[in-house]
Amino acid sequence: MTAATARPQTTENRPDLAPPSHWLLAMEFRAFWEFGAVLPAWPMLQRAPGGDGHPVIVFPGLGANDASTVPLRRYLGSLGYDAAGWNQGFNFGPRAGVLGAARRQVEDTFQSAGRKVSLIGWSLGGVYARELAKLLPHMVRGVITLGTPFAGPPRSTNAWRIYEFTSGHNIEMESRDYDLPAPPPVPTTSVYSRSDGIVAWQGSIQAPSHANPDTENVEVIASHVGLGLNPSAWWVVADRLSQAEGEWKPFERRRGLHGLIFPDPQR
Repeated sequence: MTAATARPQTTENRPDLAPPSHWLLAMEFRAFWEFGAVLPAWPMLQRAPGGDGHPVIVFPGLGANDASTVPLRRYLGSLGYDAAGWNQGFNFGPRAGVLGAARRQVEDTFQSAGRKVSLIGWSLGGVYARELAKLLPHMVRGVITLGTPFAGPPRSTNAWRIYEFTSGHNIEMESRDYDLPAPPPVPTTSVYSRSDGIVAWQGSIQAPSHANPDTENVEVIASHVGLGLNPSAWWVVADRLSQAEGEWKPFERRRGLHGLIFPDPQR
């Protein structure tokens, strides 16, 4: 990354934020049931607004590869999007060449499609998506993150030790190089869950920004491991991607069953 994302402007919103409890971490096993809910939810999911064919790149979470995002990408493909993985194998952190390759993928996709690219990132993959959008705002249509830790201190997750082991980087020293809490200068949606057992949910909350008012936080009921496989999260992704370029509006939480699936952010 370059000085465009260097960090002197802001600091973490919650410097004392702790990782989720061991109880929430143990509940991550419910991810299997979340994916199992896709089949009965499929008729509803197919009622989401259709896509306009623009390209979408989905970045996997820490320790995961493109196989983890196949279900989401196939769903988006069924709605008419040109959804691709990140094509770099397992995500073991921003090791040498990883971020450069991700940037070239966005640039190449933009050039070949002749259209702006939407970026979706699951957990650590969302950090990549946000930082790439800061570097290439003229090529990025919007950013959607799923359980991405960007607003809390580096060790406010239950995965920071794995991150340091796999990436070979000190997470606190590395985070000083970027202004992670600052939103990208494009429409940005952070999907989060208060029952996330890996990332403290407060660390996924985008603070209001005068620089970019087109930001939002959408709560769903999900595990962290299941966020990219959860029908309610898929609905949010489809709804956000369907907006015409330049006509962004916040996610609408309607009454009735819709309101039960997407909790009231004011509670």
